[in-house]
Amino acid sequence: MVKRAVRAIIEGGAATAGPPLGPALGPLGVNLMAIVNEINELTRDFAGMKVPVEVIVDVETKEFEVKIGTPSTAALIAKELGIQKGSERPRLETVGDLPIEKVVKIAKAKVGSRSVSLKSCVKEVLGTCISMGVTVEGKDPRDAIQAINRGEYEELLKG
Repeated sequence: MVKRAVRAIIEGGAATAGPPLGPALGPLGVNLMAIVNEINELTRDFAGMKVPVEVIVDVETKEFEVKIGTPSTAALIAKELGIQKGSERPRLETVGDLPIEKVVKIAKAKVGSRSVSLKSCVKEVLGTCISMGVTVEGKDPRDAIQAINRGEYEELLKG
């Protein structure tokens, strides 16, 4: 049993038989449209975001498996705020404000793809908020990190 893995970054819900998937998968003799349709189904919730995708093909049987990664933390924050990108001057201007519950929601989406605790993943999301010019509950995200370090939000971080 020989398997080949093809990795690509695609726009959620908008995969096509063209590049990057078509040229990589076509020579393997698989049903390209079946793969594209499955990818689009699995990534439709990430519409407009870049999503890492891995297609594992059994070269002999032409069976395939699609694995979907998680978009970047910055992309998830931007989606929650309804913005295209973060601030070009994050220390001087903000582009939005997130409630701590949304920060935890983003962290939960990311924590499944890595073996880290929810608390440390929330801190990573807050760090990305800093670099994007996003406040959390009207304050600098560093304040939320300090609050987590003091043991606040424990109830929210149990999940």
